[in-house]
Amino acid sequence: MRYFLLDRVTEVEPGRFAKGIKNVTLTDETLHDHFPDFPMLPGALVIEAMAQLGGFLIEVSENADHKPLVRALLVQIDRAKFSHPAEPGDQIELTTRLVSALDIASQVDADASVRGTRIARARLTFMLKTIDSQALHEQRRRLYRLWTKGLQVRIP
Repeated sequence: MRYFLLDRVTEVEPGRFAKGIKNVTLTDETLHDHFPDFPMLPGALVIEAMAQLGGFLIEVSENADHKPLVRALLVQIDRAKFSHPAEPGDQIELTTRLVSALDIASQVDADASVRGTRIARARLTFMLKTIDSQALHEQRRRLYRLWTKGLQVRIP
């Protein structure tokens, strides 16, 4: 099972922010049980979409040619608030802003909105870890190339 909950990165400025979208459709299996008469994307999956964009932002910001390649691993969720559900047909606009970056960890503030109305927000903390796996690195590169098609971004 794969949870790719980010459909596209629409804008990125490494070291500052990233924006992206998640389309909510009835093909999302979780909507059939959550809930049968009122389908909505579970809040945990909204957080995961924000985390995927936040991890992407951190990785394109932190990985430079002269440093060992690191991957961002979500380790903490703070101040998560949900104000409206995301329903089939909604396009969730995601924004992450880098608020702190250290050698071993980084934090982003993340927002999710639908048609200009905020539906969720959170502060996400990621651990930066060197992982010795070429398969992982190539998987991330393929995914990041798909997410950023049409953007000029260096893929680590």
